[in-house]
Amino acid sequence: MNDTFLKACRGESVPYTPVWLMRQAGRYLRQYQKIRKKVDFLTLCKTPELAAEVTIQPIEALGVDAAILFSDILIPVEAMGMALRFYEKRGPVFKNPVRRRQDVERLLIPEPEEALSFVMDTIRLLRRELKVPLIGFSGAPFTLATYMIEGGTSKNFLLTKRMIFESPEVYRSLMEKITETVTRYLKAQISAGAQAVQLFDTWAGVLSPHDYREYALPYVKSVIGAIKSIASGVPVIYFVGQCAGLLEEIRGCGADVIGVDWRINLDDAIKRLGRRFAVQGNLDPCALFLPPAEIEGRIRDILRRASSSRGHIFNLGHGVLPETPVENVVAMVEMVHRLSSRT
Repeated sequence: MNDTFLKACRGESVPYTPVWLMRQAGRYLRQYQKIRKKVDFLTLCKTPELAAEVTIQPIEALGVDAAILFSDILIPVEAMGMALRFYEKRGPVFKNPVRRRQDVERLLIPEPEEALSFVMDTIRLLRRELKVPLIGFSGAPFTLATYMIEGGTSKNFLLTKRMIFESPEVYRSLMEKITETVTRYLKAQISAGAQAVQLFDTWAGVLSPHDYREYALPYVKSVIGAIKSIASGVPVIYFVGQCAGLLEEIRGCGADVIGVDWRINLDDAIKRLGRRFAVQGNLDPCALFLPPAEIEGRIRDILRRASSSRGHIFNLGHGVLPETPVENVVAMVEMVHRLSSRT
């Protein structure tokens, strides 16, 4: 197996900088589009054979150094008892959002091997097929809470922040249930065969440093601490969208790798995080629309800035956009491997 990704997560010497991409399986690939014409998104997530096939597609098409399980961060939330629908232009929608104490009380803490068995079956299928490491994942507690409270995506997260400030006990009860659900979910993924896990805190960047430290970070620390207590050798990656204002607080999360978006230079992030973390990132997803020569220039700059890190996994600062030219993604992976070669 190609274990370059896992070595980089641990800060070990590697022959080149490994690369994988958030949302590397998805709509920009024709192979994916072909399958999606036959099934809706949730059915795809819940059918192990299809989810495994979609997970493998970019490994073969792009030559990346790790696979990430094809699923969605809201899958465990649905298992908590919330009615989830995906709409093409609106994205995810919960018709029964959490707004009151009674809403929190009705939520379940699902047993993953029962309520989410299709995810574990997908992981087991993939481990038999893959020749690169498999990354499992979950949304982080705060990010999942925003979807549950807002009823979907949001521009200003008003309902979430009002709950935090006006009903702190309700918010705390909700976060405790989400945290336990995420902890069990990631432990089950690791038991099924995931070799690394990533926590996506996509919306934590909407919080001030004080509020992040008070209302998001403790729950992240709880999840990561629980994982480390049973699987200390499994790397944990923590990604925060719009992380630049929170890096000093993020240092306390307990992860092995910090994902960095494109809104900060990687060397600046490394200085503020310290050298005990490996870093992941941080090309702007829209940079993949540049001509190849300019993409190469961006890659050279990121690799140079990452040279002071404990370890570096090349990635985008967020997910691959559906309109991205596949040939530019293939070229990017080749460039990262070639430009970072140490042999």
